[in-house]
This record gives sequence, C-alpha cells and structure tokens, in this order.
Amino acid sequence: MIERDRSTLDSLIAEYKYPLLFATISGSHLYGFPSADSDYDVRGAHVLPAREVVGLATGPDTIEQSKVRDGIELDMVSHDLKKFCTLMLKRNGYVLEQLLSPHVLVTSDDHQELMALAKTCITRGHAYHYLGFAEASWIQYCKKPVKRIKPLLYAFRVLLTGIHLMRSGEIEANIVALNETHRLGYLYDLVAKKTADAELAMVPAGSSDLYEREYERLRGELEDAYKASTLPEQPSCELALDAFLIRVRLDGITGQRTA
Repeated sequence: MIERDRSTLDSLIAEYKYPLLFATISGSHLYGFPSADSDYDVRGAHVLPAREVVGLATGPDTIEQSKVRDGIELDMVSHDLKKFCTLMLKRNGYVLEQLLSPHVLVTSDDHQELMALAKTCITRGHAYHYLGFAEASWIQYCKKPVKRIKPLLYAFRVLLTGIHLMRSGEIEANIVALNETHRLGYLYDLVAKKTADAELAMVPAGSSDLYEREYERLRGELEDAYKASTLPEQPSCELALDAFLIRVRLDGITGQRTA
C-alpha cells in the first residue's frame, strides 16, 4: 500500500520548507492494521537554520499539515531537532517509534546516528507512557455507543509494545509482530477485519466482555513487566544528544536522501 502511494508521499516531502533529518510513516501503517482508506501519518524531525533559533524571528518548533492529495489523506507533523531531542529525554515512546519506524521516506547519516542514540534513551519509565496511552485509547473505545475496532487495537497495541519494551529493551510497534509471542487469537481476528474492511470497522457483537478482561489482564502484565524490568531509571544520552544537536544545527544535515 505504501509503495502504491509513494509518489504522492514524496510530493508532500518535496514541498517541505525546512530540511528533514528524517521522515517516516507512523499510525496504522506502522502498527500493522491499515485499512484501504487509512490516511498516512508522516512524522519527522526538521532542522531550523541557526538564524531562526538565535534571532528575534524564530522558526516553528512544530509544523503540522493536513492535506488531501490524489484522494489520499495526508497528515504530517515534524518537530525541530531540539524539540525532538527533548522529547526523547522525556520517556516519550511515541517519538522513539517514529524515529525507529521501518517505513522510511527520508533518511540521512544523522538519522542513523540518532537511531543509535535512541537505544540509550530507553528507561523503565517508558512503561508509564504506554500505560497512559492504553488508558486513553480504552476510554475512547468505551465511551462510544458504537464500538470501533481502531481504538481497541490501539489499546492492545500499546500494551503489547510496553510489555515487549520492558522485557527486551527494544521498540516494536507492529501488533502482528508483537502477537507472534502472545498468540492471541482475537487479535488476529480484529486485525484481519480492520485491514479487510474500512477505517470505521466495527467490533463484532457479543465480544465486549472478552476485550475488557483482556485489557485488564494485559495492563497487569505490563505493570508486572515494569516491576521486573532491568532497564535503567534514567536515560544516559543527554550529553550525546546535546553534542549531536549542536553539530547538526551548525553544520547542517549530512547524507540526506530518500529511502
């Protein structure tokens, strides 16, 4: 699906005002359950020129764009590299997933270096990010009178990602890959229905009790994995990120290319 729409995605990137250290695809395409009508969530890090950082007129530390092109919904968000590095130090699993996404549109030598630094940003505290994200998705699922598969899969996906991270120290955002360990039959069914149907695919009738039990069970499993985790309490990459940011800001992005 991504390759089919690659020219449209590349046209979005080509119009970007600031140079991109990286741009990847997040959202349902990264999480393993895109529908035929899913939009594209493009995420990245741009680099403001030094004059727009130190001068009176500063550039945007976050840029958000939403467009429809060739009948495809495109949602792009990028952070200036300073903000992105700051988020990496704040136990934010979301930005690490974006940075490490295998669906790469733009990369660079500096992207590769930043991915290596990301491994030293991972802490036990990232469990709180995934617990909070799961709760928000579960509330979104529960409050709607008509139950949709998408928020339900989001809740299960982040719980499994958190469990995997606490146990292995590795970021994995794809629910299908994560389920290779857990072998949860209902997840295979939900993913199959979501990917074969539409973005607004509905939850099968009569299954609410199962999903509530599983949500609570997996939440407890993540809490236990956090307690048992040997990951560090604090990131060890702050000085390295600082040096990296200064170098890229002053010298520019090296080896930028489309992937």
